[in-house]
Parts: sequence; C-alpha cells; structure tokens
Amino acid sequence: MYNLLGKRVFDVLASSAALVCLSPLMLLIAAAIRLEDRGPTLFRQKRVGRGGHPFTLFKFRSMPACTADLPSDKAKTVRITPIGRLIRRTNLDELPQLINILRGDMSVVGPRPALPSQNELTESRISNGAIACRPGLTGLAQINSYDGMAAAQKALWDGRYAARITFAGDLRITLLTFRYLLKPPPVY
Repeated sequence: MYNLLGKRVFDVLASSAALVCLSPLMLLIAAAIRLEDRGPTLFRQKRVGRGGHPFTLFKFRSMPACTADLPSDKAKTVRITPIGRLIRRTNLDELPQLINILRGDMSVVGPRPALPSQNELTESRISNGAIACRPGLTGLAQINSYDGMAAAQKALWDGRYAARITFAGDLRITLLTFRYLLKPPPVY
C-alpha cells in the first residue's frame, strides 16, 4: 500500500516542507550564482525517469554559463566556478530537485536518475525492476558509497531497493543520507 499511495504522499509532504524551510538558502545560492556569472541559476539536464521515460532534472548551476552538457564523471575536466565548488562540496546544488519531487518526476528515495547515455545502468535497472521506481534524491546506493561505484554495483543496490520499498526503509535511507552528507567532501 505504501508504494502505491503513501510514498507519493511522503514525497509531497517532505519536499513541500523542505522547500519552505530551505527557500531562504536557495534564494541566497541563486543570488550568489547570478552575481558570480550572469547566466541562469538553474542547470537543466535530461535524465531517465520512471519506466525509462525522460524528464528534465534541475540543479543549481556550478559551471560557467557557456559550458557544454556533460555527465558528472566528465565534470572534473571543466572549470567549476567558486560558488559551484562550494555548492557541489556541500551537495547544495541538488536542492532544486525538490521541485522535481513535488512535480512527480522524482521521489525523496529511489535510484539516482541516470543520464540517457548511461545505457549499462539503465539496462541493469530494466532487468532488476528498479526502472519501475521514480528516481530519488537519495537512495540505497548513495548511502553505500555511490561516488565511484560501477554501474553494475549501483544497479544491484537499486534492485535491492525496488524489491522492498517500505516507509521504514525510506525513512532509514533518508536519515542515513544525512550521515553520508557529513563525510568529508570530494575534492574537485
């Protein structure tokens, strides 16, 4: 029952509350990005959503406005703005995804949304049923050292999550995400 209705209710309530509480911080970040580099504050990128359907993911922009659209593993090869470095290290660049959750493109917890070019990850999610889940702001792979994890390993964690979605599990993953966020940040 939770997966059919309760999960969406949890997503709407959690993302709405987070947007209200974090809106001053989000406005401050948007202003800092705008002052540093006159381009748009939000970065939009096509991602693979529930059922393999594409959607537009929102993030705060961390690279100069003229930067080409790149997957995150290639982002180390381009310049990141000073504000961008800060918001990436603290994961604050992900906050606009709360809008994706409110819109129904994403969930608070689920597999991280893949890029259309990540064929191996998408195919693995199709085979293990994780493609039926809304992509998440956080997930089981994230709390198990997502950064640098191979696509097959990510898909394994995603499949485990998809096989057993519960409110208690989602709450546990959400709380463990805060512990993950307290780890020393990656250096870009």
